[in-house]
Amino acid sequence: MDQRQALISFGALSQETRLQIVRILVIAGPHGLAAGVLAEKVGVSPSNISFHLKELERSGLISQQRESRSMIYRADYEALGGLVRFLMEDCCSGHPEICAPAAAAAACCVPARETA
Repeated sequence: MDQRQALISFGALSQETRLQIVRILVIAGPHGLAAGVLAEKVGVSPSNISFHLKELERSGLISQQRESRSMIYRADYEALGGLVRFLMEDCCSGHPEICAPAAAAAACCVPARETA
């Protein structure tokens, strides 16, 4: 991710409702959620959610797909990971112990092993 894209992404996330939407979509996983469900979860009107979803989609942090009569929104995990990597890529300055706490926190995103 380059600096220009990072600024667009951070700009999109710098609004409370949009940050809330991204967090909800991350939790929802790859199946995503319909716009109406998102509106209910964040407590905003359909027109308001539409505005915020458009901004997040423009930033590349979420994607949308039509399924029947609904628009389903999903977090773009690759873009979100790119944003985290952008923040962390120069943090260590040759001293990995500086970034160890952040790297350990990122372990929460490692998929759990499937059990048979």
